[in-house]
Amino acid sequence: MRPPYLLLDIDGVLIPFPDEEGSTPATHARHDVVPACRSADDPVTIWLNPAHGPLLMEVIRTGMVTPVWCTSWRRDAATLIGPLLGLPPLPHVDLPSPKITTSHPNGYLWKRDYVDAWLADAPAVWIDDDFTDLDHSWAAERTARGAATLLVQPDPRAGLQAEHLAEARAWSGQLLAVRTGAPAAPSGTEAA
Repeated sequence: MRPPYLLLDIDGVLIPFPDEEGSTPATHARHDVVPACRSADDPVTIWLNPAHGPLLMEVIRTGMVTPVWCTSWRRDAATLIGPLLGLPPLPHVDLPSPKITTSHPNGYLWKRDYVDAWLADAPAVWIDDDFTDLDHSWAAERTARGAATLLVQPDPRAGLQAEHLAEARAWSGQLLAVRTGAPAAPSGTEAA
């Protein structure tokens, strides 16, 4: 039985948006990266928290989730962002590059229709900073029809926090316990 997917966004989750003064959290280090669509003389500056790699690896090593990038960085997530955090190569949801002017062209996150098709009836915890009420309703509807879905929404200016991963881990542990009939592992421990 496959563990639930852990869908990971990058912008607003691992790369926080600057605050009103243009600052990023002091915990984040600057990196210049060259996405596949750009030339080496036109890098993109990003800020990453080096603690995120070990925090994510703690969750990944439990085996309670199947991590997948779910970001507009697409393949660059595995080749540029993941290595900077010490993460192994992870697959990605192959999202298109839509011509949109808002993240919510239909009132919900633009990625959702693609994610819904990609997931089919698989359970998932999805970490993204840009959900709307319609996305939360979608997750509740998926869960009600047997495809357990948890949305975790970090503040885009603070990004991913340890408590977000603890929530994902606890939810995955409870889901796996229900599916296998085993008792749930206490929070902060690995499932046996």
